[in-house]
Amino acid sequence: MPRVYVSSVLNAPAGDVWARVRDFNALPRWHPRIRDSRIENGEPSDRVGCIRDFRLQNGDRLREQLLGLSDYDMFCTYSMLEGPMPLSDYVATLRVTPITDGERTFIEWSAEFECAEADADGLVSGIGTDVFQGGFDALKRHFAR
Repeated sequence: MPRVYVSSVLNAPAGDVWARVRDFNALPRWHPRIRDSRIENGEPSDRVGCIRDFRLQNGDRLREQLLGLSDYDMFCTYSMLEGPMPLSDYVATLRVTPITDGERTFIEWSAEFECAEADADGLVSGIGTDVFQGGFDALKRHFAR
């Protein structure tokens, strides 16, 4: 089972970072690869079980389901239901942790999934670089203002 793990440090308080990323429907507001998003059936975006339906800038469509959300522990876990990548059983977690030395934030994003062995390296690299690190880089730019 391939695993992707990317972490970073942001120069902002963890509460501010969590406020920016916690909304399961807010990807277009902070991730540059996401064009639009909606929560199906008008459910609240913080209800475990809700499904977000979103499009990437290139037009690809994905559907993901919120599996867990904790404001206390500042994490969300979700699964991919549909997407353009040749994988299955995709489960990811985005976690925000305070760094007490200097009001900074440790942020990490991880995922595990099943795929053909021939696709594994490309998927791990693409998800890690384009999705996870791309999101972190956008957050760094936002909090540098």
